[in-house]
Amino acid sequence: MMLASPLIAAVAMLVTGAILFYGLGQDPMHAFYVYFIKPATTAYGIGELLLKATPLILCGIGLALGFRANVANIGADGQLTIGAITAGAVALYFDDVEAGWLLPVVVVAGAVGGMLWAAIPALLRTRFNTSEILTSLMLVYVAYLLLSYLTHGPLRDPAGFNFPQSKMFHDAAMLPLLVEGLRTNAAFILSLAAAGGAWFFCAKTFAGYRMQVSGMAPMAAAYAGFSERRNVWAAFLISGALAGIAGVGEVCGPIGQLQPSVSPGYGFAAIIVAYVGRLHPLGVLLASLLMSLLYIGGESAQIELGLPNAITGLFQGLLLFYLLAADLFIHYRFKPRMRTAPAMAAQGGVA
Repeated sequence: MMLASPLIAAVAMLVTGAILFYGLGQDPMHAFYVYFIKPATTAYGIGELLLKATPLILCGIGLALGFRANVANIGADGQLTIGAITAGAVALYFDDVEAGWLLPVVVVAGAVGGMLWAAIPALLRTRFNTSEILTSLMLVYVAYLLLSYLTHGPLRDPAGFNFPQSKMFHDAAMLPLLVEGLRTNAAFILSLAAAGGAWFFCAKTFAGYRMQVSGMAPMAAAYAGFSERRNVWAAFLISGALAGIAGVGEVCGPIGQLQPSVSPGYGFAAIIVAYVGRLHPLGVLLASLLMSLLYIGGESAQIELGLPNAITGLFQGLLLFYLLAADLFIHYRFKPRMRTAPAMAAQGGVA
């Protein structure tokens, strides 16, 4: 049932979506076709599907590893943003360089930036026992404001007619396209490699086993001598690095420069991806494709059906809601609460 619950949640989401479309005056069958099928009927649509799935895969895998170790990193979107900033800063600094080493350096810079930003809540958790949920979440908005400051000030293109954006990156700093005419770039290959590496880490290494035990049975892990501090640091640094690479995939891919916003909320959507994928790398891969389809379908529904942009977030929320509801019924059983005779007698005595 744990494996079937994502499918149950998806079906419940579709049923609720049909009711929603009907209430909005749309033919549910036509709306479903526009939302879920039409975006994937062309080569360009498939390319866009893989493009949007890439940051979801990278962020989702990092978060899944942390959740397996009972480390709740909610700040992947901030780590993605900082990774984009550090990668963009390196690309702009070496703007006149056309060497082949520039792109790997940019990718490493993005990963390091994400790791450094993730290290802050890790330090606060291990040193002061601060809730990583709150600290990682608040740092997301600090990252947003830092990016806005840089694009409005130090990194703004002087020849950009005062628009809040940096110069376009040099071709040497851009990720190569996988197929000519499509926007899917080499970051998708990196995401697949990350999924394979995460599976090997979880299934074949002692460190992965240690993190899983710490998440499933903290007392048993402590008795076995597994270090909680090490697990927290490993979870945050891995997820931060992957989120930073996701940021590189955005600014060195379809965007091509730094802008006040580089993510439509991929880091938050990746939380849903991680849970829908059952915290397994392969499941995260499939869940990322579903979540990417929700993004693409939402854009298609806006254009063809005139629906608001909030329809995408609504479907994402429904998917998570029904998944949590399914998990509730899987792990718990509802039983009627019977009033015992002593309790009834005691109430009668008080009366």
